[in-house]
Order: sequence, then C-alpha cells, then structure tokens
Amino acid sequence: MAFENDCCTTLIFTYGTLKQGFSNHVLLQDLMRSGDAVFKGTYQTVENYPLVCGPYRVPFLLNMPGSGHRVTGELYSVSTRGLSRVDELEGTSKGHYERRPILLIPSGDGNKEEEEDQVVLTCAAEAYYAHKSFEKEMWMKNGRKGFRIYSEKEAKGYVKRKDRPQNLSFLEHISIFISSPSA
Repeated sequence: MAFENDCCTTLIFTYGTLKQGFSNHVLLQDLMRSGDAVFKGTYQTVENYPLVCGPYRVPFLLNMPGSGHRVTGELYSVSTRGLSRVDELEGTSKGHYERRPILLIPSGDGNKEEEEDQVVLTCAAEAYYAHKSFEKEMWMKNGRKGFRIYSEKEAKGYVKRKDRPQNLSFLEHISIFISSPSA
C-alpha cells in the first residue's frame, strides 16, 4: 500500500480505550478506512510503567519508568492528519495527556523457546501519558499499583465522555478523583 510509506509516519502505542474491542477504537477504525492509520501489531513496553485508572475508569499511563509493569498494547502507524485527531481525543492541548517517546518490543505469544531463538528489535514510538501535573497524585491514588494490560476487567465501569457530567471539565473530574478519600 502506497499510503503506508507516504504518510503514516508516526508510531503511536495505544494501551487503553483506543485498542480493538474498546469504546474509542472507532476513531482508529475511521483512520484505517481513510488510509490515515495502519495497525502494526501487539507490543509491550521495554521498561515497567504504571498503568492505572482515573475517574470514570479512564486509563492513564504514567511517565514513571521503573514503576508498575511492562504494559501491553497495540501499535499503529498514523499520518499527520490522523495524529491530530488522536491528539484531540486525548486532550493534549487541554492538559489531559502528553504524547511522549516510549520504547517497545513485539509482544510474544509466550513460547519462550521460540523467543530465545529470535532477535527482538526495540521499536521507538510515542504514547499518551497522563499529564505530568497530576501523574504522581494519580499513582498515589491507585495505591502505587498498576496493571499490565487494560482489559475488560479494568474497563468495567468505564463511562464514555458523552455520558459524564458536563458541568465540569475533565481536569476538574481528575482533581476531584485524586483528592477524594479512597474507598
């Protein structure tokens, strides 16, 4: 396909609601249909990172390498136009997420014998991390515990943006979440 080499130049690592089977994947499906995104496979972070949930079970990757677990997600190559649409969804201009570099490796199928025979190449991509203004508080609020993968279990209770109270901004919802007493 010509468009893959011509315009899909940025690799983004998705670990939450943009993955296949989750509510925001419709955006990536649209981008793939228009030639603005290409699915590259399932990947895992080289380093450990905290993956936690915030208000409304929204997933956040925290830019705190060495904490948490190696996180599994999906890798997409996107065009400049596609990237601006994903940035908009992720609220990068509103202080929700920051798009920053991350190192990945292909996620194996668990066959250790086969994996030992293969040379595993690291892949530089970008991921949407929780904005640094609240990442430490989000880690503390989650009891300094994260998970390896955002699955149906972690997504249980996720509330779509359109179904959340509209009288507050998402940053206000985050502030209330991290300052409220833990259950």
